[in-house]
Amino acid sequence: MDADLKSIAAARRCAETAFEAYRQFLGTDPAQIDAIVQAMAEAIEPEAARLGRMAVEETGYGNAQDKRVKDLMNARGTAEWLRDVTTLGMLWRDDATKIAAFGEPMGVVAALIPVTNPSSTVIFKVLSAVKAGNAIVCAPHPRGVKTGNEVVRIMARVAEQMGAPKGLIQCLDHVTVQGTAELMKHRRTSVVMATGGPGMVRAAYSSGKPTLAVGAGNVPCYVHRSMAQELDEVAEMIIASKSFDWGTACVSEQAVIADPEIARELRAELKLKGGYFCTAPEADRLAKVIFTGSQAMNPERVGQAPEVLAELAGFSLPPRTKCLIAEETEIGWHRPLSAEKLNPVLAFYEARDSAHGIALAHGIATFEGWGHSAVIHAHDPQVVADFARVPTGRVLVNVPAIHGGAGYATDLEPSFMLGTGTWSGSITSDNVTALHLINIKRVAYGNRPWRDIYEEYGA
Repeated sequence: MDADLKSIAAARRCAETAFEAYRQFLGTDPAQIDAIVQAMAEAIEPEAARLGRMAVEETGYGNAQDKRVKDLMNARGTAEWLRDVTTLGMLWRDDATKIAAFGEPMGVVAALIPVTNPSSTVIFKVLSAVKAGNAIVCAPHPRGVKTGNEVVRIMARVAEQMGAPKGLIQCLDHVTVQGTAELMKHRRTSVVMATGGPGMVRAAYSSGKPTLAVGAGNVPCYVHRSMAQELDEVAEMIIASKSFDWGTACVSEQAVIADPEIARELRAELKLKGGYFCTAPEADRLAKVIFTGSQAMNPERVGQAPEVLAELAGFSLPPRTKCLIAEETEIGWHRPLSAEKLNPVLAFYEARDSAHGIALAHGIATFEGWGHSAVIHAHDPQVVADFARVPTGRVLVNVPAIHGGAGYATDLEPSFMLGTGTWSGSITSDNVTALHLINIKRVAYGNRPWRDIYEEYGA
């Protein structure tokens, strides 16, 4: 049997099995579901380091230590947040309006898993789907099949030991584009959670099923002159975020924009924190390494260490370099490094003034990154308010982008699926959570005489 037929058969088998498990799971006490979710999260913790290594070995992207942190962020952070959230049964009631809302599961979740985060995204989506009372079938990227299946094996085994029906949590073991498409459009699939490249997101929205999908991020980071006394901390946040897992997170900074009064010192601080400023010829060669001629990232260059990228571009780096930085003045495909870069590479712009800095941020966000996230470092509330007009779903203030956007350094909902809104064709601009995986039923009692409609609106 060829690969496509194997994958299609696997998708059909998993969808049918998941639906039967979902039917058995219906009506499970929410307290029991909470216990299952907690047990799955705790089962991941001792395995996080191994799963991190496995992800890097299989995909070739990122680094194992940061993959471990990502896995733990979900196993601990997401699970902790979910403990305080009600998804099933009565969500709220309003005695004045005589309306109550009840959460009910959606059914079978088809979860598309990106190659950049083959373990952490599975953890996040499984915990969220089960918390909402759903079954879930994960469809990993072909380069992440082993990792995805291992994460699901750990979580499913524990869930079943806690009383969940077999088949509630599954992962495709044969994956092709056709097999994933079959899973998304299958009659038993209720909703699609799609994280991945533009092609996969388009396919998800074309499946004919309700879809939660996220778009690309080209995150601008504007540093205002009011941060003059804290540039060392600002630089550390930027480098820590952009170099994390070698830049595989779409929420990490893509371009730094500095006010002219602090640009020189910020450059110096970025260098001290591990940033290497490329010469113009080095930056041009680096762009050719990262991007193909078709205005797209070279998938073989995603999540690579700085020294690997530099060697491919034909230049050497000082020891302990964490991030490559290219000075830019323009935005667009004629300057490819102004686009999203899923590796530890930043563009750097020096603004003429604050208005110009905000305009540059707007231009970067709307170039290949509509709706995702933007970062500002400033102490002036008016500047923050002006910057917040940038067309992104998240504006993060005085935090590293990845730590803030994912809900660790902010009180945004912990999520590894960040909606980009209708700016980029997504149904939501929220941090997606288990609350996006339930149907909300409203029970409404009569609250005023129904016959009054004829007196109020009649002839």
